[in-house]
Amino acid sequence: MSRESMEYDVVIVGGGPAGLAAAIRLRQLSVEQGREISVTVIEKGSEVGAHILSGAVFEPTALNELIPDWKEKGAPLNTPAEKDEFHFLTRKSSWRLPNMFLPPQMHNHGNYIISLGNLCRWLAAEAEALGVEIYPGFAASEILYDDNGAVRGIATGDMGRASDGSEKPGFEPGIELHGKYTLFAEGVRGSLSGEVIEKFDLRRGREPQTYGIGIKELWEVDPAKHQPGLVQHTFGWPLDKRTYGGTFLYHLEDNLVSFGLVVALDYENPYLSPFEEMQRVKRHPAIARYLEGGRRVAYGARAINEGGMQSVPDLIFPGGALIGCSAGFVNVPKIKGSHNAMKTGMLAAEAACAALVAGDADGAAAPEPLLAGYPRALKKSWVWRELKEVRNCRPAFRWGLALGTIINGIELWTRGKLPWTLGHHEDHKALRPAADCHKIDYPKPDGALTFDRLSSVFISNTNHEEDQPGHLTLRDEAVPISVNLARFDAPEQRYCPAGVYEIIEEGSEGPRLQINAQNCVHCKTCDIKDPTQNINWVVPEGGGGPNYPNM
Repeated sequence: MSRESMEYDVVIVGGGPAGLAAAIRLRQLSVEQGREISVTVIEKGSEVGAHILSGAVFEPTALNELIPDWKEKGAPLNTPAEKDEFHFLTRKSSWRLPNMFLPPQMHNHGNYIISLGNLCRWLAAEAEALGVEIYPGFAASEILYDDNGAVRGIATGDMGRASDGSEKPGFEPGIELHGKYTLFAEGVRGSLSGEVIEKFDLRRGREPQTYGIGIKELWEVDPAKHQPGLVQHTFGWPLDKRTYGGTFLYHLEDNLVSFGLVVALDYENPYLSPFEEMQRVKRHPAIARYLEGGRRVAYGARAINEGGMQSVPDLIFPGGALIGCSAGFVNVPKIKGSHNAMKTGMLAAEAACAALVAGDADGAAAPEPLLAGYPRALKKSWVWRELKEVRNCRPAFRWGLALGTIINGIELWTRGKLPWTLGHHEDHKALRPAADCHKIDYPKPDGALTFDRLSSVFISNTNHEEDQPGHLTLRDEAVPISVNLARFDAPEQRYCPAGVYEIIEEGSEGPRLQINAQNCVHCKTCDIKDPTQNINWVVPEGGGGPNYPNM
């Protein structure tokens, strides 16, 4: 099949904070050094920001460095964080931890409550003004390699293929985008990022990545209950003492409140449903007092990297680098990662620019990878110092809530002075057999404060062309019944926040797994938590998936 191709100096896969920061920095350096650097950004969402979901309380450190006059330029950072509250929840009551006992990393003075999707839309406009070519609605589906095995770009997916692989009317083949360097900024558990990590063995000597799932709703609340600038976090109920997680509730402008629950994906009970946990915690007085009488306007879900410093893979490989959440730079106790993602994109851009200039200068074989300046600069940056200070916070919770909280307090107040670095285990190996666990009785939704999955997916504006090759595939068709159902009571029915997976009983033929791929909100939880790693998530046709407003 013949495909058109386009040539660039740098190809960036993903229009999130990391990818856009890298693109902007490359073009800034292009102007500063008087050397034309051509940059393109490929984004699988229908528009930049369509697939972006985060709490989000945003720390502007990297933005201050990238675009110092962002306030004058109208960046959508409109609500300063004014008040921190941290609560421990029991089933019927709550206890507020005095702010004087909160470690410095958990204070939000100087930060902003924002829609990260809207910030990315603004960053995209800034990038385009600098000459970056941005192509939303095109999914990078294939990595291209040169004769020496180095990455030389990506190809976008075909548009207009039927589910059987045949070409429908209006079929258009994908386009090859060739780059001297390719930066992968796909976000958490990116499919192409995973390919380069495996191909170049980038996790050798590193701890496995561990994840959480963040499920979020945007509410328009009663103006009398709205407190712009309030940042509230909780831990404890409804999660059990061996499951890490908690809620966030952030008051933005215009009577809008972001509410959500993050659940670590190393939970043990296969009957646990992160979606249902999120719905029932809204009934708690600490949450309901703000949401009751309001209107839910948006919904979404996304996996989150939680592994920290010890789970960051090697960042460079022949022909490119990993940036942002493709590698994993979330500061878990801070509950923030966008500032780190942006900074890593900026550092990779600076290394790519230096490599391009060096290539122009002599063209000789380099004694080391030309992007080696990126990981070196990262190790000297505030990103690495920040992650090193909190490296034991997340893995400490393997010993339960009480001991994990004590270790976290020591780690945070001493700024990482503990003389060890704890490791992680893979999330999918944590599930216990259903026979060893208790079922959880979740209350039925009331349609006012709590809701079901399908009505939630509806307001995520998720849409996929139904007649297209499946993007959720099984490596072995028998495993969902012979292993997942038999041993774990089909946990995919519960860990998916969008109702994608259903066990259907078909009389004498017995049960089967039905995959409702059109519901998929691209959270990647199934790719992470499936106990047999039998589910393979790949990009669907470009433009498919959620279309998040103000998320």
